[in-house]
Amino acid sequence: MTPQTKQKKPQVSLRQRALDYLAKREYSVIELSKKLATVAKQYELDATQIPEILEDFRKRNWVSDARFTEQIVHARKSKFGSARVANELREKGVSDDLIADALESIKINELENAKQVWRKKYAHAPQSREEWAKQARFLQSRGFGFEIIKKVINEQEDEA
Repeated sequence: MTPQTKQKKPQVSLRQRALDYLAKREYSVIELSKKLATVAKQYELDATQIPEILEDFRKRNWVSDARFTEQIVHARKSKFGSARVANELREKGVSDDLIADALESIKINELENAKQVWRKKYAHAPQSREEWAKQARFLQSRGFGFEIIKKVINEQEDEA
């Protein structure tokens, strides 16, 4: 193919790119806004359209922080504690009210989830303080609070 016969691809609009992103997964409004701003800069598109596009998408319920929050909670609650999920939601720009509601649903089964995460990683209760600390750090890195961690590990010690 010679340079003269090579056709230039048509420019994809910001609106279409936003729809393409939303077709793949849920986004928070702020996360989608940042992604569109990056794309606009990269492809030299008009970034002033972003608020208008997002407002239209909100009205049509194509982008929803509440739906995004539900999806994240559903995907993360069996592997992570409330602190880690809340932090991820904060990073994605979800409001504190939605995060508070999400944490309530996570905390209902948080102890059971922590036990499952612990069992998946460790076969036996800690035999020393160092091992106890290692297991506690693991659960803490997964976003579980210290009260939950103590209950999980001490319960394992009692069963042993």
